[in-house]
Amino acid sequence: MATYAIGDIQGCFKSFQALLKKIQFDSAADRLWLAGDLVNRGPDSLSVLRWIHAHRASVVAVLGNHDFGLLRAFHLKLGARPGKDTFGDVLAADDCEELLAWMRTLPIVHGEGEFLLCHAGLLPQWSAEDALALSRACQKYLQGPEVDDFLAALFVKPAEQWRNGLLGMKQAVIATNVIARIRVCNSAGEVDFSFSEEPSKSPSGYFPWFRANQRKTKDKTILFGHWAALGFHSETGVVGLDSGCVWGRELTAYRLEDKKVFTVPYQD
Repeated sequence: MATYAIGDIQGCFKSFQALLKKIQFDSAADRLWLAGDLVNRGPDSLSVLRWIHAHRASVVAVLGNHDFGLLRAFHLKLGARPGKDTFGDVLAADDCEELLAWMRTLPIVHGEGEFLLCHAGLLPQWSAEDALALSRACQKYLQGPEVDDFLAALFVKPAEQWRNGLLGMKQAVIATNVIARIRVCNSAGEVDFSFSEEPSKSPSGYFPWFRANQRKTKDKTILFGHWAALGFHSETGVVGLDSGCVWGRELTAYRLEDKKVFTVPYQD
């Protein structure tokens, strides 16, 4: 039995299948941990979701910003944005409601043993217990009667910064925004949500969230995606899994048991 963590698939179904073949994935014995952004920008989001849903007994997946974009498009009747979204195939599918109902059960943080899985990252001032509690709060709204209000409040510009004392939906919305989108922050834990380039180009006073001196999750290994410009990245306590497949680069799997890395090139 092995556990493989995989970065942003983003609808790149052929690349995903090639990677599963390379790691010789056995759904009866192995497990997949997927770091979010299952859909969008790539050519076949529907096949990706259908495969994961069919194999969900052996898959752990967290939601990323593009996954929330799909949920927003459906629940708020926004549709796919022309020239930006490629999940129209999901919205038009006969099993769309079933697939999205399952997506609403997914967390934004998964914890198991020494590992935490999330899409983009965590604020330095959050402990692992804080992050998991915030994930449960997000799930409560995704699965409850206020799901439309919750989704409508996500990713509104300008993005609000986290602060202590937040409660209820406000807390869940701001936490979700951070966990799904953070790349860099400053020493006060404030996030520059607009930044997406490589770390060396971080704005003055900002640095990768995982480099914060007082980060409270240093006792865990955090697996994350979202940052294609960072590429696959491994250092003590963190593994960045987004190797830019949807941008024509690679899709990466990281085996938790022995830290072995597997890659396949983008396949259209």
